[in-house]
Amino acid sequence: MNIMKINGYDAVIAYDEEIEMFRGEFVGLNGGADFYSTDIAGLHREGEISLQVFLSACQERGIEPRKNYSGKFNLRVPPSLHEQIATQAAAHGKSLNAWVVDLLSEQVTSHS
Repeated sequence: MNIMKINGYDAVIAYDEEIEMFRGEFVGLNGGADFYSTDIAGLHREGEISLQVFLSACQERGIEPRKNYSGKFNLRVPPSLHEQIATQAAAHGKSLNAWVVDLLSEQVTSHS
């Protein structure tokens, strides 16, 4: 899993071959906050520093640090897939929305 939790905030971790370091980027924020290190301990340390700088800037400016999500997003799929999804949802006695929410919930839970 490439997600690291630092002080209650999630950061996605990736390896940057060009600089031969790991890069962390906090997600779900109302702005950008990233950090770099060559090892896990360094990622935690640098992540905490980056997050604190971000949170302090938000406080100074009166900005809510976390994004607010509406619970809605548009998803575009090929018509043939749309038909298959609708058929499967009906076969499970669910609306298309309820069936997709169940599938997404299962994936998030199994990868946490």
